[in-house]
Amino acid sequence: MRDLTLTLPDGTELLHGVTLHVAAGETVGLVGESGSGKSLTARTALGLWPDGAAFGGSVSVDGREVTGSPEAGILAIRRTTAAMIFQDPRAGINPMRTIGDHMTETLRLVEHRSPQDARARAIELLAAVQLPDPQAHLKQFPHEFSGGMLQRVMIAGALTSSPKLLICDEPTTALDVTTQAEIIQVLAAQRAARGMGMLFITHDLNLAASICDRVYVMQGGEVVEQGDARQVFVRPVQAYTQRLVAATPTVDAAPAPTPTVVERAERAETHSRAEAHSPAETHSPAETHSPALEIAGVSKTYLRHGKPPVQAVCGATLQIPRGGSLGVVGESGSGKSTLARMVVGLEQADAGAIRIAGAERTRTPRGRTERLARAKSVQMVFQDPYLSLDPRIPAGRAIEDVLRLHTPLSASDARTRVLELLDAVGLGERHAQARPRTLSGGQRQRVAIARAIAIQPDVLVMDEATSALDVSVQAQVLDLVASVRAERGLTVMFISHDLGVVRRVCDETVVMRRGEIVEHGPTEQLLRDPQHEYTQLLLDSVPRAA
Repeated sequence: MRDLTLTLPDGTELLHGVTLHVAAGETVGLVGESGSGKSLTARTALGLWPDGAAFGGSVSVDGREVTGSPEAGILAIRRTTAAMIFQDPRAGINPMRTIGDHMTETLRLVEHRSPQDARARAIELLAAVQLPDPQAHLKQFPHEFSGGMLQRVMIAGALTSSPKLLICDEPTTALDVTTQAEIIQVLAAQRAARGMGMLFITHDLNLAASICDRVYVMQGGEVVEQGDARQVFVRPVQAYTQRLVAATPTVDAAPAPTPTVVERAERAETHSRAEAHSPAETHSPAETHSPALEIAGVSKTYLRHGKPPVQAVCGATLQIPRGGSLGVVGESGSGKSTLARMVVGLEQADAGAIRIAGAERTRTPRGRTERLARAKSVQMVFQDPYLSLDPRIPAGRAIEDVLRLHTPLSASDARTRVLELLDAVGLGERHAQARPRTLSGGQRQRVAIARAIAIQPDVLVMDEATSALDVSVQAQVLDLVASVRAERGLTVMFISHDLGVVRRVCDETVVMRRGEIVEHGPTEQLLRDPQHEYTQLLLDSVPRAA
């Protein structure tokens, strides 16, 4: 790319003189915040741009000019020269067709291979990305695959045309650290075996430093810094790059001091005083001194028709003191989210007991009164705030509805309280009138947090609440959670596959594997001196600069 500019029909210029190159056998990183122009820049190599956009400069792939090329020329590039792997594999595959259909379609229609030859080639490609049973996988549907396995299928699909350039757009963002490490190994092996160039888009600076030869840092549609990957992240020159590096959580960085027992007691006392003055909250003296969350021997098994049962959680036992924060980590399928769903009442535990602020909360609520009491005691912030907010109503109304449902506030008082909550999470009155689609990912997550803390729950469960956010927005959300904990004595159960984030947020951490808690201790101690081999595997899988 040389001096690439892209302007919309309304005159808005999105890209400003972008220049970059990717050599054969080289991995180049493209990093920056959401909206910096990373994906838009990369997609121009495949002719994927907004309708009616005007271009300046030049984009060529293997000597073929892309900008200004007719549709046939762009199709030829997509079919034989360049391919792309997208962030969400489920959004890029037809759920109604088998993996075999997906893998063989291009081979049959573009390369004109026979069905038998296409099938053999598909099996070869699936084996190349280290899927366990390629022949059987051809008959399966996408919903039968985990996120990591389906992303391997998408990589294999992108390799069917033997591309010279592979563009990877956040391909590991939603994956746990062990699966991410496996996907990165697959990509690196295929790059080395095929000698192809790879353009890797990510907001994970640690990941970029670990796998990329060179990086370009983008801000506002232009490249602000470039160079050797390790050099850029160890000694960044531009202030913007320095801010990104500073905002990136890492398992090797010194965390914020863990609150002492005295500090936690003071926090709990402050929370108790606040509750004493709240007409909607009353607790007995016994409850004040009990853990905010207590889980004892909780188990959950899913029965599947014609298949062996899946034991999602097995005998989980843990406690979180009032005002404390507990991290729950583990790879996909370890039981983290199932445990969280049982805590908030979305799943019924088969055995064991769950107590929140001293009250029995094991079984799923029955009837309106029990549902309201459960919701009042524990709230949840989900991974994707766009799916958890009603797209039809403004953000302020979403918070107001919660207040009207759970408190005796009048309409005018509720609206005043909404503005106070939005201010507490760094938003303003204009955001109260905005619908979710007009807000950024970070702003939507702030609204979700404001809604969750509106009724002063005893426990806040955050399920991968920052995994899809770029590092600067993630840092803002984590700072917000810390400030809310300090001011309100909020108790947090934080589920994440990012050990750097857990280190920054959580006093203590439990590690889950195949439904069991295999290690539990103070976060700093657990990450510095892991006792279980699985915890060590998680730490070894965290990307670090070479």
